[in-house]
Amino acid sequence: MKIPYEPNAIRRATKRLADILEAPDLVEVAGHQERAVDRQRCDAVLKARGHCFVLEWKRSGSVAHVRSAIGFLKMAQSSFPRQVIPLLAVPYMGRAGQELCASAEIAWLDLSGNARIVVPGIFYQNLGNPNRFRSPGRPETAFGRKGSRVARLLLMEPSTAESQRDIALRAGLSEGQVSRVVHKLLEAGFVERSGGGIRVADRESLLDAWREDYRFDRHSVIRGHISAADGMSLTHLVAEALDRTSLTYAVTALPAAWLLTRHAGFRLSAVYLDSPPSAAVTEDLGFREESRGANTWLVVPNDDAVFAGAEPVDGVRCVHPVQAYLDLKDHPERAAEAASELRRRLLVRGDD
Repeated sequence: MKIPYEPNAIRRATKRLADILEAPDLVEVAGHQERAVDRQRCDAVLKARGHCFVLEWKRSGSVAHVRSAIGFLKMAQSSFPRQVIPLLAVPYMGRAGQELCASAEIAWLDLSGNARIVVPGIFYQNLGNPNRFRSPGRPETAFGRKGSRVARLLLMEPSTAESQRDIALRAGLSEGQVSRVVHKLLEAGFVERSGGGIRVADRESLLDAWREDYRFDRHSVIRGHISAADGMSLTHLVAEALDRTSLTYAVTALPAAWLLTRHAGFRLSAVYLDSPPSAAVTEDLGFREESRGANTWLVVPNDDAVFAGAEPVDGVRCVHPVQAYLDLKDHPERAAEAASELRRRLLVRGDD
């Protein structure tokens, strides 16, 4: 389904709010002075069931758009002469956007049938409806193979401004490719120009946006089992065996998070290999391929850039914290807890 143009989208969002609140008498407040907020206009100001809602429409539920809308709605909330309830409307709200709205205490609805509106006297939540506006094929983002290389380098050194030429050399891309990626990142407000170079402007938003787009299953994953007492014993066993080969490797996700933070015990060990393991390697590892009960994932990445910034930690080669954080998104066990700790301690510190 095609995303409606803004006037039609606002009408549909207004009708959806009326249906949610069971308020057929919902009315739009008229008057320029009601809508003016810092030289901008709210998309709609709506009255229903004794409440006044300030509606902001965005054509996307991406992290960048949701963050932008939250900022505007918070400003609107404080600028109106009377109490209003900020409400964000989008075509489809993904999990990352939902979490941002929950943290900011912003009510939201989408045109795909989902919503969460928690205000005095009203609690409405309906989640799980699919995206009705998904385009055929994969939409172009700033985090494809080329974009991920750029984002990774910038996040590894967030306070350093690098020229696009240097980024291109380090990422193994052409300057034209880097320029196109940087344009998207600048447009979204994730990066900024500084001192003749490009650096991260909003580390949290860039991490959130990339993680929202990231999928671990784009890599080739061989699932199996290796006998070991626990996750860390298993990880050291794997590292020792791979050190005897010519393969480039680095552990990621749960074992990487443990090595980097000593937080959240684990059973499943995931390790990147720069090429598929031979029969001799799997035999030396004692690896038995099987999905059920797997405690080891041997992962051949879709891009060797996952090894950028990898370093030994306690004798085990470990991916950079940025890569570990991304990979934890699609892992079981205590992955969410491990990701939060990794992010808090190593990725969004305010000391640089």
